Amino acid sequence: MNDELKKKTAETAELYFQGYDGRKPYELWKTFDPELAKDLSLFITGKMYAREKVPHKIRQLIAISALTALGRREELKLHIYAGFNVGLTKEEIAEAIFQVGIYAGMPCVNIGLEVLKEVIDEYKFE
Repeated sequence: MNDELKKKTAETAELYFQGYDGRKPYELWKTFDPELAKDLSLFITGKMYAREKVPHKIRQLIAISALTALGRREELKLHIYAGFNVGLTKEEIAEAIFQVGIYAGMPCVNIGLEVLKEVIDEYKFE
């Protein structure tokens, strides 16, 4: 196992998800296949999320937009939280969610804004 990849995975997970007490996909995966869960985590968090082609703020806006369009509430909650952790404001996150309405419809926007409000209220983000 590449120690550098493990370190990068841990650092990126810490950056995005430190303090998040909701369900994390890794914990679910680990229940069914710990080895595969580790491999997925190393790839997704250690390779994809850790890439420096775009800043973390932009990466999280992309994730928030895609998850809003797909209506994936639980994963959206996790990435809105990560967005705040990397310095996004509630206005920036809301704007990304509103933008999705042009392509995916206003019901997706409503769900996205509900999730944003849940994260703000639950974790006391401003």
